[in-house]
Amino acid sequence: MLKLRIFLLSGFIFFLNVSSQCQNLDSRILRAINSSNTKYDKIWLAITKSATPIAIASPIAIYSMGAYHKNVNEKRQAFVNVGAFAINTVVTVGLKWGIDRERPFVSDPLIYQKTSAESPSFPSGHTSLAFTTATSLTLAYPKWYVALPAYAWASAVGYSRMHLGVHYPSDVLAGAIIGTLSSFLAYGINKQMVK
Repeated sequence: MLKLRIFLLSGFIFFLNVSSQCQNLDSRILRAINSSNTKYDKIWLAITKSATPIAIASPIAIYSMGAYHKNVNEKRQAFVNVGAFAINTVVTVGLKWGIDRERPFVSDPLIYQKTSAESPSFPSGHTSLAFTTATSLTLAYPKWYVALPAYAWASAVGYSRMHLGVHYPSDVLAGAIIGTLSSFLAYGINKQMVK
């Protein structure tokens, strides 16, 4: 029993040390990205603000293309896209309020806040929305000339959240993973339903 307690205590201390080191790395990377220089802030703010309108437009565009081509599968992809957004929203919002991580500009005085942010930090909602959009578009149209700009834009949205000082790199990484997996899950559910 004593060995088990020592093992558990050692594991707990190890976990605290690792999580502390990860937080320090997160902060160091963010400080390198976020600075007092405001030269490109308007561009990064515009990219951040593009996440919601593009996400809303993507299922409408997919459905419109399906209607134009009289393609039932293409129209169904628009609904799969909406399903991916629903999954992404539930997971992202649940994690945000469940984990309740402070925004970097609140916990680190060296981070410059360059846009508003009210909800908790982890994961990045803008990034998860952008990656849900990019993955859904790529699954609907599996061509490199769709995937490349879609993921470049989604990555730019993620970077913009760090540049603007409202998310840590780990928030952005988690958002990208959640967004991508949400689309694959919705796509997989649709595939099973079609069978």
